[in-house]
Amino acid sequence: MIHIASRVPEPAVRRLTATLYGYAFLSDLVLLYPLYVVFFADTGLSVGQISSLFVIWSAAGILFEVPSGAWADVVSRRLLLCLAPLVSAAGFALWVLVPSYPAFALGFLLWGAGGALVSGALEALVWTELDRLGAVDRYARVLGRSRTAGVLGVVLSGVLAGPVLAAGGYPVVGAASVLACLLAAAVAARFPEHRPAPVAHEAAGPDDDDDLGWWETLRAGVAQVRTRPPVRAAVLLVAVVAADWGALDEYTPLLALDTGVGAQAVPLLLLLLWAGVTIGGLLAPVGERWGSRGYAALLGLVGVALAGGALLRHPAGFALLAVAFGAAQLATVLADARLQARITGTSRATVTSLAGMATDVLIIVTYAGYGLLATVAGNAVAFAVTAMPYGVLALVLLARRRRPRAVPREAAASTSRQGWSPSR
Repeated sequence: MIHIASRVPEPAVRRLTATLYGYAFLSDLVLLYPLYVVFFADTGLSVGQISSLFVIWSAAGILFEVPSGAWADVVSRRLLLCLAPLVSAAGFALWVLVPSYPAFALGFLLWGAGGALVSGALEALVWTELDRLGAVDRYARVLGRSRTAGVLGVVLSGVLAGPVLAAGGYPVVGAASVLACLLAAAVAARFPEHRPAPVAHEAAGPDDDDDLGWWETLRAGVAQVRTRPPVRAAVLLVAVVAADWGALDEYTPLLALDTGVGAQAVPLLLLLLWAGVTIGGLLAPVGERWGSRGYAALLGLVGVALAGGALLRHPAGFALLAVAFGAAQLATVLADARLQARITGTSRATVTSLAGMATDVLIIVTYAGYGLLATVAGNAVAFAVTAMPYGVLALVLLARRRRPRAVPREAAASTSRQGWSPSR
């Protein structure tokens, strides 16, 4: 339920959002991000070995995602947000201290576990705190800005990685990455956390799952997705919207090289994409006002711009790709807000983690499909074909909107006025 307060306690909201933005920025200020593939190659790994590491990374996310989400519904979410960057830091330290395939594989397992600890716990904590403060209507814009803060961390890591590598080599790059994670853990300790008071079991309804243990919480979250169509639809929407462009992002350097530019120009083209992602996250307050047709049009824009930008086979196509990535970021933020508004009970992090697990599964499927298509037809065609789900999803949303419903005329009129609201 969304609580409406006559006066939002602004200092408390500012503390929450400032902590969130700082945490997102530092968590992605990892100088190893733009260099780890080169690091692996310099260590002597083959392309096949590096690809297998990516599979291990994705599998770790799937393995740890849902159990850690249920854990976040039972123990302190703030504690998990503190632990997550420490686990990732251990993996980064292992990479530079013992550079070898087994160390890289274990590091990816730790990195995947760290990401799983954040996924679900962060969204649940932010939504719960904003709801407590009577400011839950700000969730989408706050989440969008936090994603932008993370993007700025990635961009800055890309700017600093080269000079730091030249000055001190991979050990110094690894040390800087570990330091950023330690700072992120320190910032996470500032997150406020207030859990709802337990509900008496004799008065509790079917969605009131307070005071449950880890296993019962996990089952309650899975049951909510399985038995409540609105929640299930929102989980699937998050997975489809986030997975496609999340997977395609890994192939943008190859797409850039195919346009004929030199390797030194690739970072500049990628910087253009991240600028689009940054703007997309900041546009969340605008996107919240759109109806179902507006959201469907946004998804259609993502698909058309991704395909068009890739098929141009020219550096100018990256301007279209920047538009696509920005629109995809906005669509992802809005889909997450829709999901959070539909979740009830205390299994919020569990349900959110189920969406994260579904996203990871679809990303692996997308990797496999893209690899096959690119082998046969090249990167541009693979990029365009992989973008097709956005157009299909847009058509599905429009078809569902046109489908007649047996509802009273007054209710239908009220629904049409609400538009595409996260609470629907």
